[in-house]
Amino acid sequence: MILINLLPHREAARKRRREAFYGTLGGAALLGGLIAGLGYLWFEAQISSQQSKNTFLQAEIKKLEVEIKEISTLQDEIAALRARQQAVEDLQGDRNLPVHLFNELVRQLPDGVYLSSMKQDNQTVTLQGMAQSNERVSELLRNLGNNSPWLVKPELVEITSANVNLSQRDQRRVASFTMRIGLKRPTDAQKAAAEKALAAAAAQSKG
Repeated sequence: MILINLLPHREAARKRRREAFYGTLGGAALLGGLIAGLGYLWFEAQISSQQSKNTFLQAEIKKLEVEIKEISTLQDEIAALRARQQAVEDLQGDRNLPVHLFNELVRQLPDGVYLSSMKQDNQTVTLQGMAQSNERVSELLRNLGNNSPWLVKPELVEITSANVNLSQRDQRRVASFTMRIGLKRPTDAQKAAAEKALAAAAAQSKG
């Protein structure tokens, strides 16, 4: 009987399997490392790209902030120029207000009403005077409130009865009054006059 020793063959087979296993394991580790390296490089590229975008956006934001500040400064300058222009126009218009005031008082003052004092404080005028009766004072208030493009919001401050000596034998009872009225600036007065003219034209067309 012939005996064959199989131990060396089994040992060689185990060795080959071990070598194949370790080879596969090494290949997998190498492949994993390669994938990990590629992933790292990809993420680094993405991060770098995002940082570049962020830097660009920050630069653009700073540019916009500078432009916004310039626009804001320009708007402030425009507003200041407009305010200065309006102040000059108001000053020029205010020079003519006393003329308009006297003209309106001459036009609106009813018979039997006399002014003794007039004081102007900016756009407010205080009038003091005497009238033959309370009805004359009421008529003056209506005239100043409804018929004048330059005067607005007449207000009776005080009205009292007083005696006036026209002569030694002629003594008359009169109404002494104080009232306030507002003065319109030229632009406001022109606007009010235009609106009044339009209303009158509309009323005529309806009639």
